[in-house]
Amino acid sequence: MTPCRTASTPTVSTVLRSSPRWSAAAATAASSGPALRRAVWAGYSALVWGLLLALPATAQTAATRTGSVERGRAVYQAECAMCHHPDRHMDGPRHRGVLGRRAGALKDYDYSPALRSSRVLWTRATLKAWLEDPEALIPGQLMDVRLESAQDREDVVAYLATLRDPARTPPR
Repeated sequence: MTPCRTASTPTVSTVLRSSPRWSAAAATAASSGPALRRAVWAGYSALVWGLLLALPATAQTAATRTGSVERGRAVYQAECAMCHHPDRHMDGPRHRGVLGRRAGALKDYDYSPALRSSRVLWTRATLKAWLEDPEALIPGQLMDVRLESAQDREDVVAYLATLRDPARTPPR
């Protein structure tokens, strides 16, 4: 049974032709029989399903951009651990609790005058800027290591964020 069509009811053909995304395939489908129309719409449906199935991969890519703790730990071990440790001072200060701490604020570490007098608060943004170019953030500081990769910086900051200081962390 076919629905009743009045003069004001648009056909598939008129809707497609009025669309700014008019395509040759749609034009052929509109002017051909129902079998061809179904085939074209099945193609559009496959395209939509393909895009929907790609969404989890896109979400995973976005999660990677925000930083991987595991990868950050590995980069930290390779690039930072020669001078820093989470729980004790070495050539550089300890890193546990660095997120949210003012630069140069640990009383038991001998910072450079530039770091000691800086007013920088270690946030995710300032840590990424520091890892990209320490001298640009705090001129006169003594650290000469940079992380060239933006992803490495994201990952290391994600790892540093897990190193909470139990003395400063309120009980849950």
